[in-house]
Amino acid sequence: MSFDGVFTHAMVDELRMGLKNGRVSKVQQPYKNEIILVMRANGKNHKLLLSAHPSYARIQLTEIPYENPSSPPNFCMVMRKHLEGAVLEDIQQVGNDRMIHFTFKSRDELGDIQNVMLIVELMGRHSNLFLVEQDTNRIIDTIKHVPVSQNTFRTMMPGSTYVNPPYQEKLNPFDVSTIKAMHSSENQDDLSLQQLIQTQYQGIGSETAKELAYRSEGQLDKVKPTIESFVEVIRQRKLEPTLMTLNKKLFFTPVPYLSLDGEPETYPTLSILLDQYYQVKAEKDRVQQQASDLIHIVQVELQRNVKKMKKLEKTMQETELANDYRLRGEILTAYLHELYKGQKEVTLPNFYDDDQPLKINLNPRSTPSQNAQKYFSKYQKLKNAIIFVTEQIRLTKEEIDYLDSVSTQLELATPKDVAEIKEELVQQGYLRKKYKKNQKKQKKQKASSPDKYISSDGDTILVGKNNLQNDLLTMKTARKSDIWLHTKNIPGSHVIIQNNNPSEQTISEAANIAAYFSKSQLSASVPVDVVEVKKIKKPNGAKPGFVIYEGQQTVFVTPDKELVKNLKE
Repeated sequence: MSFDGVFTHAMVDELRMGLKNGRVSKVQQPYKNEIILVMRANGKNHKLLLSAHPSYARIQLTEIPYENPSSPPNFCMVMRKHLEGAVLEDIQQVGNDRMIHFTFKSRDELGDIQNVMLIVELMGRHSNLFLVEQDTNRIIDTIKHVPVSQNTFRTMMPGSTYVNPPYQEKLNPFDVSTIKAMHSSENQDDLSLQQLIQTQYQGIGSETAKELAYRSEGQLDKVKPTIESFVEVIRQRKLEPTLMTLNKKLFFTPVPYLSLDGEPETYPTLSILLDQYYQVKAEKDRVQQQASDLIHIVQVELQRNVKKMKKLEKTMQETELANDYRLRGEILTAYLHELYKGQKEVTLPNFYDDDQPLKINLNPRSTPSQNAQKYFSKYQKLKNAIIFVTEQIRLTKEEIDYLDSVSTQLELATPKDVAEIKEELVQQGYLRKKYKKNQKKQKKQKASSPDKYISSDGDTILVGKNNLQNDLLTMKTARKSDIWLHTKNIPGSHVIIQNNNPSEQTISEAANIAAYFSKSQLSASVPVDVVEVKKIKKPNGAKPGFVIYEGQQTVFVTPDKELVKNLKE
């Protein structure tokens, strides 16, 4: 379901219970549209995520680690100035809408008490975060600046007065006094019961409206008692946060929805539920945002090299005519005394093929000797081209394989991997290092540690997530007696088993990890090479991540996401 008013109501209750009277210790802005408030409440540290992402707007507590930028954005700096050390006094939802007011009390530079509100509007692509002076309603700052030229109803810029979004005349399902029997007016006769519920009640998303219609058995007179009993469960916090899989699509709900007939998983809190739902979705989106330029550059270079390879292969096919040109030159030379200038063609016996007649084209403006020399010249040119084209084909193939591996790594990358892949592309000359004015020269960043997994037998399995990690893992970290795995002729991660004699079970699990972190992640049967590290060599001048080996064994596995997840340390 979407993060509708009903889910917002339940989440506000959960946050109020866990965070009220908590103190803000840190403010972070890991991504453009998302803020994290680290708060101390009830003797524990909590990370409150406030997202104004156009697709994943939400509020929740999160346990997912986020990488922060080297320099905080302006909005983050303003938030730190006004909220660090502030105490959260209350959290309120506006009606049953997706608008939440966080009220804080803090002291300014002079020690005077100041009351500020952090207003979160969860409205799809119009989602926004506002820091507002409570007494004057003046906007201190907003995560998305929207001038009056883009929104004539209200200005969302620092210094302007905060104005609520347009009000919708709908009933609040959590206000018992407003719940009344459903009715269908003349202009609503063509609407389904689900649509009627949405048009008359505030903050009811499509999935919740569908559920209420389902529980009402499609009858108008049953809607009122159904809504009353449904919202009472939410109000009493008798929740069962549920993740439902239906037709390979995920739905999250505060309680099990009877209208969704799928495979349910329940979680202890709404926040843990959202972490589970959004972790992969949001992470892929962030990688797309951060790596969009890198993906474009890699794809352009890959296409350019594929075109180059086609031209080289065409040239190589033409070089196969080299011996034919030499043969014609030799035959012409042998019969020069029978030829004369002005001939356009001649048929001579081919003494290399039992004197079979061979037709040879001639330039009538050239002498017989000059025609023979031209054939010898073409032969020599193509002979020299064979050496050059063969080398170019080898280099271009290496380039394609390398770019293909980087493209695969970007598809499988987490946000923290993107920076290293970018650094690698800078080192390889695909990107220029950009320096800002007066920027100090930064120290060269060390490659981050490979991912760590533990096999069922307790062996450590290390996985490189980019070529810098792959080189460091295979050529430096791994012992010569360790076992190395990689998908056969398929771009993917280097995998190391830190054991010189692992069991078949461990090899199978490590091979599964290698297949999962490869271009063939979705394939049914993936070949994986298994070999000792001592048999791995890196040629001089080879691209990052490229190695050669011999004496390997090949196993076939089917990538299993759940297995990989369970083996993660």
